Amino acid sequence: MTSAPVTPAQDPAESVADGRSSDDGSSARRNLLARRWAVVRETAEAGMSTAEYAVGTVAACAFAAVLYRVVTGGSIVTGLTNLVDSALATLS
Repeated sequence: MTSAPVTPAQDPAESVADGRSSDDGSSARRNLLARRWAVVRETAEAGMSTAEYAVGTVAACAFAAVLYRVVTGGSIVTGLTNLVDSALATLS
């Protein structure tokens, strides 16, 4: 559901206050508030804030550092070497 933001020229509450509409003023205000609330609900979680980006970036860097240490650690290199040696020995 997409609704365009209400501009002052389209604001039914203002037209009621100016006497340009024969509608009930409370009904027009309720409609205006409902449309504005719909816009707020649609855009409230539209993206991350700067703080969330910072936390996400730090978490990604920490994960990359841990992964790098695990992959370049001696046990992983030894295990991969043994696996390749075993596969080559099986083929020959």
